[in-house]
Order: sequence, then structure tokens, then C-alpha cells
Amino acid sequence: MALVEFFNVMHTRTRRDYVQRVTAHDKAECAAKAKQWGFDYWDGERQYGYGGYRYDGRWLPLAEKMARHYGLTAGSRVLDVGCGKAFLLFEFTRAVPGIEVAGLDISTYGIAHAKEEMRPFLTVGNATSLPYPDQSFDLVLSAGTLHNLYCYDLEKAIREIERVGRDAKLIMVESYRNEREKANLLYWQLTCESFYTPQEWQWWYQRCGYTGDWDFIYFE
Repeated sequence: MALVEFFNVMHTRTRRDYVQRVTAHDKAECAAKAKQWGFDYWDGERQYGYGGYRYDGRWLPLAEKMARHYGLTAGSRVLDVGCGKAFLLFEFTRAVPGIEVAGLDISTYGIAHAKEEMRPFLTVGNATSLPYPDQSFDLVLSAGTLHNLYCYDLEKAIREIERVGRDAKLIMVESYRNEREKANLLYWQLTCESFYTPQEWQWWYQRCGYTGDWDFIYFE
């Protein structure tokens, strides 16, 4: 297991007004709507989620970097747990021609409005019970998903990721390193249920027998 840093560079490109997030709208109402994982979360107003999550090619450099890091080649099998609209999975197919991909997400809306080329390879489902055989993927990726689970489901999901991966695995979650980042995370988040420091996340990974890598994004 190792800390890798793939996502924070992209994450920090977005400017966020943390205080406005909790003063301009009813934050509790916005969070409740976001957790329905429907139109409002993906393509509705910004206070409910992404504010319109559309393909723009931004994920290709990340897919290329990850493919190099994990030595992915034609025929490698990649699973994205919490794939959303599968934009990152699509970029893997551009970065490594001949790669095999699969994606799973709890959002029926997200899967239905995913990148058209990816839809045949996507499944609506829960990270706590992955419908794939043991050790069936060369890379299992979960980015920005597991922090949305309660602790009892978090353990199930980590163990499932470990089970279906035969080689590389990577989990990225939202975290905090100090009180300012903790406050900003609480202000900004809409769907989080697990709020942990990097050290606590590593405790979870060790507890669950996870042998893969991890990454974090912070709200500085």
C-alpha cells in the first residue's frame, strides 16, 4: 500500500466559496436532494451537486498518468467503483487502446446519462456488493465514492474492492489534515457520511485487509 497523488491537482483548479455554500441556500435541503443521486445532483443547480457534469476531456491526462503508473496495456481490465457518468473510464479507453473497462454506480440517472460509448459496460449497483468474480480486474479504482458510505458499509466496500482486484487498486476519498480543512469539508460536502483524517482512513484500510494504494483530496 502507498500514498499516490493523482487527483488533488485537478481538484484544486476549482475555486470554492465555502461560507456561501451554507449561507446562500438551505444546506440541509440541498444535501437531501443531492443524496437522491438524480438529475439535481448531476445536472441541476450548483447547490445540489455538480451544477452540470458534462464531458470536456479533462480526465484524459489523469487516465494517461494512471495507465503509465500501473502499467496498463491492451487487454488489461479496469473497474471503476462509483463511476458516475464514466468520463474517466472513457479516457482510459483513449489512453490505452484495447483496454477492457467496467463501471458501477448507485445512480440510475448517472448510468443512463453516462458517456454513450461506455453505457454497455456499466452497471447500476452498490459498492458494498460488487457483481464481479474474485480477482477479475487488473486495476480497481474508486474515486470520490467511499466517503459517502456509513462506517458499516464502508468496511464492506473496501473488502469488496480488495476481493475483485488481482493487482493494482486505488481508493480516493475526501479528507482533512487540520481544523480549517475539516470546516471547509463540512461546509462544502453534500453527500459525505465518513469524515476521517488520512491516518484514520489508513486505519480503515489496514482493518479491512486492503492492499492497494490511496489518494485524498482536501478543501484548503
